[in-house]
Amino acid sequence: MNAPDNHLERRARELYREASRHVDPAVAARLRAARREALAKADHSSLAHRLLQLLLPAGAFAAIAFVALFMSSPVQRPTAVTPNGVTLAVDVDGELPPDAAAADPTLYQNLDFYGWLAKNSDSEASR
Repeated sequence: MNAPDNHLERRARELYREASRHVDPAVAARLRAARREALAKADHSSLAHRLLQLLLPAGAFAAIAFVALFMSSPVQRPTAVTPNGVTLAVDVDGELPPDAAAADPTLYQNLDFYGWLAKNSDSEASR
């Protein structure tokens, strides 16, 4: 199988060399100019291709690093320590007050003071 391919290649080279000897000089000059232009475009496109080959993996690595960083540092919620030493997460955005069993008991000792503070803070803000 290798012999017919080799014969075909040799015959094509001979025909090319013979035809190139009989080419008009103006046509040859245009062919050389077209070849130079095509090679210049190929160099520019290969530069862009190489740049893309470098930037694509770098961008993917940056995205993976960002996601890994985001996933490894969870959002820390405010915590409260009860008198018996148990740490509880406090929901600061909730609309309901904390459960009496889960809240600090000292908050419920001075409820009158908190009522007075709420009443007087409104009058102070209106001044």
